[in-house]
Amino acid sequence: MLIVPLALMAAAAFAAPFLARRLGRNTGYVIAGVFLTSMVLLLLQASDVIAGGQVSQSWMWVPELGVEFSLRLNGLGLLFAALVLGVGALVLSYCPPYLDPDYEHGRLFGILTLFAAAMLGLVLAGDLILLLVFWEITTVCSFLLVAGQGLNGARPAVRALVVTAGGGLALLAASVLLIARTGTTEIDAILLTAPAALTPLDMLVVGPLVVVAAFTKSAQLPFHGWLPGAMVAITPISAYLHAATLVKAGIYLLLLFSPLFVEAPGWHLTLMGIGLTTMVFGAFQALRQVDLKALLAYSTVSQLGMMVALVGVGTSASLAAAVLLVAAHALFKATLFMLVGIVDREAGSRDIRELSGLWRAMPITAVLTGLAAMSMAGVPPLVGFVAKEEAFYAFIGTSDAAWTQGTPWAGWVAAGVAVIGAALTFAYSARIISGAFAGPLTQKSLYEPSWAFLAPAAIPAFAGLLLGVAPWLLDSIVARATIDTGFTPTPGGLSLWHGLSIALFLSAMAISLGLLIHFRRTWLQRWLGTTPPPARWPGLFDQGWDATLALGARVGRSAHSTSVGVHLAGVGLLLAALAVGALLTVPGLAPAVEGTARPVDLLVLLVLLPAVLALTRAPTTLSALVLAGIVGLVIAVWLLLLGAPDVALTLLLVEILTVVIAAPALARLPRPAPPRSHPAVAAAAATGVGLLAGAAAWAFTGRRGPSDSAKYYVSMAEQETGGTNVVNTILVDFRGLDTLGEIVVLAAAAWGLLAAGAARGLLPVGPSVIGPGERLVLRTGSAVVIPLLVGLSAVLFWRGHNEPGGGFIAGLGLGAALVVARISGVPVRLPSPSAFVGTGLLVAVGTGILGLLMAGAFLKPFPVSMPGWDGYVTSSMVFDLGVLLVVVGLVQAAVDRLAGWGRAPEPADRTDDAAVTS
Repeated sequence: MLIVPLALMAAAAFAAPFLARRLGRNTGYVIAGVFLTSMVLLLLQASDVIAGGQVSQSWMWVPELGVEFSLRLNGLGLLFAALVLGVGALVLSYCPPYLDPDYEHGRLFGILTLFAAAMLGLVLAGDLILLLVFWEITTVCSFLLVAGQGLNGARPAVRALVVTAGGGLALLAASVLLIARTGTTEIDAILLTAPAALTPLDMLVVGPLVVVAAFTKSAQLPFHGWLPGAMVAITPISAYLHAATLVKAGIYLLLLFSPLFVEAPGWHLTLMGIGLTTMVFGAFQALRQVDLKALLAYSTVSQLGMMVALVGVGTSASLAAAVLLVAAHALFKATLFMLVGIVDREAGSRDIRELSGLWRAMPITAVLTGLAAMSMAGVPPLVGFVAKEEAFYAFIGTSDAAWTQGTPWAGWVAAGVAVIGAALTFAYSARIISGAFAGPLTQKSLYEPSWAFLAPAAIPAFAGLLLGVAPWLLDSIVARATIDTGFTPTPGGLSLWHGLSIALFLSAMAISLGLLIHFRRTWLQRWLGTTPPPARWPGLFDQGWDATLALGARVGRSAHSTSVGVHLAGVGLLLAALAVGALLTVPGLAPAVEGTARPVDLLVLLVLLPAVLALTRAPTTLSALVLAGIVGLVIAVWLLLLGAPDVALTLLLVEILTVVIAAPALARLPRPAPPRSHPAVAAAAATGVGLLAGAAAWAFTGRRGPSDSAKYYVSMAEQETGGTNVVNTILVDFRGLDTLGEIVVLAAAAWGLLAAGAARGLLPVGPSVIGPGERLVLRTGSAVVIPLLVGLSAVLFWRGHNEPGGGFIAGLGLGAALVVARISGVPVRLPSPSAFVGTGLLVAVGTGILGLLMAGAFLKPFPVSMPGWDGYVTSSMVFDLGVLLVVVGLVQAAVDRLAGWGRAPEPADRTDDAAVTS
């Protein structure tokens, strides 16, 4: 089953922080075992993939849209999955000897494993929506891993996030158009029907969007600059994300969609042109670096450019060469990154100018580095040589591709540029060996690290040698992956020796030119300089970023104004547009439906209008807050009269909690500056906006019957969910995924409050205006009020599926009980807000997963029987419990951090009336 390896990886990601508390950095070995187990489970199905082409598994995910949680394993997915899991296991095994004992292991292992799970899901996804979800998770995880390096990683992380997330938006737009035109979200069906379903204009839109998405992820010009900057991350992150997995996602995307653009010259010219340019540019920049990690970063950019160009050639041979180069690059680049980390740990530097003669003290490290560097340089008998020779064959064959229309010079031009890139690659590969390991030993105290440290790097190094000597071991997977890209594999298979051929001649030429460049590096240094020039891309990005923020500040400056007129201007324009729209769209403005206005509404207005007028004349912030609360209470009563008890009760609790939480915080703020608007101007603006709002409400209210959605929910709620409270069934049954997203936002707000308080000391002292008498009254009353609130919350929660109530309202009720306890000084021992929020999210997500397993769709409710009770409840009630816990956690965080009620009561004889009247 394909879901098992993915589930194992996801479980390991969530378990990693807890394991790290007990095992520390040795957690890496445990998680590496999970990686290997998952890889074995996939490899057990390799024979079916090679023979039959694809293994698939799916569950209904969003039935209304026909979206499935679909997984498929074909040759292309198997190759990338093996790299994700195999290299991941090596990197996780490399972490324990590399990391310091006091490093934040739980965070690193958790996010790194979550990234691996997302990457695995991406290459196994059989549904385009699912692929998009995993694509974005990899982006977020990459950002978190780079940003985890402190202030040094902040800007590089932002650059990487903005660039790759922008590519994600491009992929989203392309996916929307593909799904709209083909009528399906299944990737196989899209690839099959899109050529006939898409118009030429559609192809002109989809092609560039896919290219942008791939180029941003795979660091192609002009989006390359984020990758070298991300090297501030520690070596295991660089070895895994930026050598073997994250940057390969773009290559996977191009291989996946290449069948759509076989006959599109623009696609091929773009990929070949940008790919070959990136290859030469990256190799040239790598040659100029003195920091080994920076050198490897630019070499990754160069190698990715070669892969993109091979996909762009668009022949069976080129796609097979691209697939082989993906595997070879993962082996030698992961090895080199890990060995550079070892050199940095042992010698204390990565600067070539400070390293010399390391082979004398670290001969095994030198041999492994030599194997990986020679494979990258394309030296036989390593797998890198086989891959680059196949690439030369493919570039020469460009002239045979259908899109070139028989231009004989195209292949030689492509091959010539590739030879230049390969020569530069040989030169910087030789520089790694000679710069760090040749010459006299200057650090006499160095010694070879332990085998536990070396083994993760040694395995892929020797694998590159084995696959170079016996490349036929990769014949089956490369051929199958080529078929998956829509081409018939070329006969003959892979071989280290094809005899005397043009490709061999080009390989020899590249090595000869590389040797010449390497041995004439002194002359080159006089021309280029001894120090690498500062990178321009980060500066250009930062200028654009700062300009964007400055523009946003100017646009949003009106929000900070104390002028009432400024705030009302935007609202007035919006309401004016709404009123005009009503005049244009509502034919004749027929009379409203009978019953939309009642005498009781006038009574409510008689109470509401004085409160609003008093609010506009409030002398202090606190009095305005109280009056705003009164306005909210009156509206809650109005909603109750209109037949919306759920909404009314929610608004009532929110108004109470807002006043109780905000009042102490506002009491400590300085008196706000008086508004700059003249009272008459403000009154005129308010009157105008009020009239516009009234006109818009009059135009739209009661002029149509129930919508089709409303009819569906009312008629089908009980039949589909077993509940009669339509509001609650919409929240937890029909649109549970929306509610899950909303409680994630609430959780983020709670954690933001806690983090801000911890970082800036924002735990304020609670107001001390409560004297001994007041406190005695409050404590006595709380003995009655708190149990009533808890009982009311339990009733609201239990009956929420059939009567007004539910998890959100019950959570607010428990929050109100917590507020009463805090104000009255009743000692209440509760778990931390983080515990409430985290448990609530786990309960909600866990219920969704159970729905996937039990009912076939994520968050789909299923009946849950209870022992000793004839009736039953549905799993949506458990999901509602998660909502309740998140709301309680948010209220607790707000009470403790904003209002300061979480602090111990101050001495009763101290008062501070000025705080209340300020």
